[in-house]
Amino acid sequence: PVAYLSRFDSILSKGELQVSDKERHTQLEQMFRDIATIVADKCVNPETKRPYTVILIERAMKDIHYSVKPHKSTKQQALEVIRQLKETMQIERAHMRLRFILPAKEGKKLKEKLKPLIKVIESEDFHEQLEIVCLIDPGCFREIDELIRSGTKGKGTLEVLSLKDVEEGDEKLE
Repeated sequence: PVAYLSRFDSILSKGELQVSDKERHTQLEQMFRDIATIVADKCVNPETKRPYTVILIERAMKDIHYSVKPHKSTKQQALEVIRQLKETMQIERAHMRLRFILPAKEGKKLKEKLKPLIKVIESEDFHEQLEIVCLIDPGCFREIDELIRSGTKGKGTLEVLSLKDVEEGDEKLE
């Protein structure tokens, strides 16, 4: 108990806990796996629109010699990894599918402002109001939300239909 107390006093006076190499290694391995999982969850192969496996992403991270930064969040690092992987492989963030309904008066004007932020317009319907279902890059969501909110003074609606547009099911082998 005395040895334990002196270690505890040391932690209190120096303000840090000594972590063994094995503990640190395990922690970094877990972070590496978490980063790969986030990347696999958020990204697709742009040609097939299919998600990558965590194992494939881990392998790609090792190939680019990615080293985990223990004091940075795994989400921040995952976004960094995506940028780095784009240089060596076909990878991009999966698109979000949105539906927005805009009042007729502001609809046409707003559509022109929104167009550069939209990747694909899947459907467009204009009766009493403009309804658009589209795919966007997730990085543009805040800007689109803000444009709709300010451009319609709160009368427009924005609905997230899916956070990531991916092809499901098995690939057909010829």
